[in-house]
Amino acid sequence: MMQQGAIESETVRSEADEAPRLEVRHLCRRFDGRTVVDDVSLSVMPGQVTCLLGPSGCGKSTTLRMIAGVEQQDSGEIWADGQMLCDGRRTVPPEQRRIGLMFQDFALFPHLSVAENVAFGLRGAGGAAGGRVDELLCKVGLPGKRDAFPHELSGGEQQRVALARALAPSPRIMLMDEPFSGLDNRLRDGIRDETLALLKAENTGVLLVTHEPEEAMRMADEVALMRAGRIVQKGAPYNIYNAPIDKDALAFFSDINLIEAKVHGALAQTPFGEFLCPGHADGERVEIVIRPQHVALDFDRDGRGPEPTMQHGCAARGIVKRARFLGTESLVEFAMEGFDAEFKVLVGGVFLPPPGQPLWLTIPRNRCHIFSAAA
Repeated sequence: MMQQGAIESETVRSEADEAPRLEVRHLCRRFDGRTVVDDVSLSVMPGQVTCLLGPSGCGKSTTLRMIAGVEQQDSGEIWADGQMLCDGRRTVPPEQRRIGLMFQDFALFPHLSVAENVAFGLRGAGGAAGGRVDELLCKVGLPGKRDAFPHELSGGEQQRVALARALAPSPRIMLMDEPFSGLDNRLRDGIRDETLALLKAENTGVLLVTHEPEEAMRMADEVALMRAGRIVQKGAPYNIYNAPIDKDALAFFSDINLIEAKVHGALAQTPFGEFLCPGHADGERVEIVIRPQHVALDFDRDGRGPEPTMQHGCAARGIVKRARFLGTESLVEFAMEGFDAEFKVLVGGVFLPPPGQPLWLTIPRNRCHIFSAAA
């Protein structure tokens, strides 16, 4: 019987681990008749990092505040580990939701020591609080800073204290609103990686808000791209980057080059040759988009460029406007001959052709994205 009970207990625990830590269903919020969060749904599994990515004002932080319980939704439901937190009528108070919060400014109490800051969320834990504080300070690499005060710490150390304080009550969900934006670039990558490792070790579900695509790509297991209050695309970072839903989604992650054309017989004629446009009607205007790092360059040979190929189509001639070295790559900007467009090209290493030099540009077909211009 004991063995059967142990198996049943393990089965229950396994099923609980497979359930979402956080589930948001059709969340909406309006201010003064204006919808700022519009039918947002997402889920976060244990140990998973989901990133809400989008420009300022798109509703990311409002979504986070509703999940935390400091903002009331107009409609929709919020669940944690299968428990209803709020459905617009009934609500669990913020302090009972077991949700950790980390913000950009760290929000440490200046009059409390590091240990007292970390212990703040453990009120009522009695003698166990001291052990939990010491455990977390070791995990974040600050065992010798127990009695220090926030003003005596570097920015990176303050961020680690804020993380330890947020983890102290063992939250099942961690909400992070641009928590690394106050750190300089030298510290940011290391602190982010350490933070993620610790959160995953605690099996915490993480919902991170950022407007920086690079941060989302580096940290997230899943990205939810927001625009004007709505999630327009969700998926793994690789899929979001390589299979964007539209031109704006593509442009949010990097610079783009744009070629406009009209479809005839499923083909679009451009200075770079023909492009297949399946699914686009005759007469429809399309936009062919390619990132600067995917454009190939070739030298001018007395006014001639490379021969056309199936993979790259035709070459188009461009005149260098300016070239700049960016550290690990060079950005070359072109005025294109024969059509009114400017092209940007990223080249690895140092490549600084002088203004006025002609070069030939080709664009591999498997790196292009074709969208309806009307969309």
